[in-house]
Amino acid sequence: MSKEKYNFKFSINKHLAGACHMTLWAYMFLSPMTFWRGTGITLPHYLMVSMQPLLLMIVFYMNYLYLTPKFFVAGKHRYDLLINVVIITVLGTFLHFWMDWSNELYMPHLANRYDDTVSTIAYILRDSLNLAIFAAGATALALARRWVTADQSLKEMEAARAQAELRNLRNQINPHFLLNTLNNIYALTAFDTAKAQETIQELSKMLRHILYDYQQPTVPLNDEIEFLANYVKLMRIRLAKTVDVSFNTDIQDSNVQIAPMIFISLVENAFKHGVSPTERSFIRITISADKHFIYCDIQNSNHPKTASDHSGHGIGLQQVERRLELAYPNHYTWEKGTKENNTIYYSTITIQL
Repeated sequence: MSKEKYNFKFSINKHLAGACHMTLWAYMFLSPMTFWRGTGITLPHYLMVSMQPLLLMIVFYMNYLYLTPKFFVAGKHRYDLLINVVIITVLGTFLHFWMDWSNELYMPHLANRYDDTVSTIAYILRDSLNLAIFAAGATALALARRWVTADQSLKEMEAARAQAELRNLRNQINPHFLLNTLNNIYALTAFDTAKAQETIQELSKMLRHILYDYQQPTVPLNDEIEFLANYVKLMRIRLAKTVDVSFNTDIQDSNVQIAPMIFISLVENAFKHGVSPTERSFIRITISADKHFIYCDIQNSNHPKTASDHSGHGIGLQQVERRLELAYPNHYTWEKGTKENNTIYYSTITIQL
């Protein structure tokens, strides 16, 4: 998720939470109007009975903004509990006598109706319980908010780490690809200078793709195919006529995007292991795509390196697998192996868009 999208989502969540808080306290402060509807409650009387939602609000935000972050989250549960018990007991007692005084002023027929000790304790316990419920709710909400914020931060850190790793893999592909290509050009200069010059021109086209398009998270699939086609054309220059190379594409949607240079290592691998200096060989590359899938199938005659050939270390294929996992997690399949008595090697990647 980009920083702009994250900030926009955070802003939406913040405004939604604020609206929920305002709705809750609007209901709490207007509820006395419901209980005394039709009795002709006056503004001073309303302000006095509003002491109850006011104290609930004080206890709620005292826990939500201060006590829970400072004590409960820090593991000081006993301090948090002790402070809440003291505050709730004091406020619960105060609230009972405040409401009793309000009744004496504005509803004298209810005053001293339950003036015995048992009733007083019962009412104090009732008011204290209401305060405790709001304190507990505030603590739970603060912990939930902290958990969600921590989870979002963790996801952002993981995404940033994945992007950094992906950029690192891209930077590794450049020298790996250039090393293979320059080795081919070096070999070509030994027997055909004109073709070597043509090869350098093809390489310059590919470098332009790397320098300008490769830095983007995705590129048009047609541009990536053109890049691969230039590479195949470059490789064909030095191949013998006994090697049959085909490159077929079927792109049904020109707007399809792909992470750049996903397939180049597979094509390099095909030329490395699919060409024999003495036997007839073939390389078949097929890429197709629509709005939902990108399909790449590469098959080549299988000519494994001998034990004495130490060129390459399988880095390219490892990078392909890691880049697929980072760019298309759980949205791709990769089948590879040999068939027809180990004479053909195949590598098939299907990416779900």
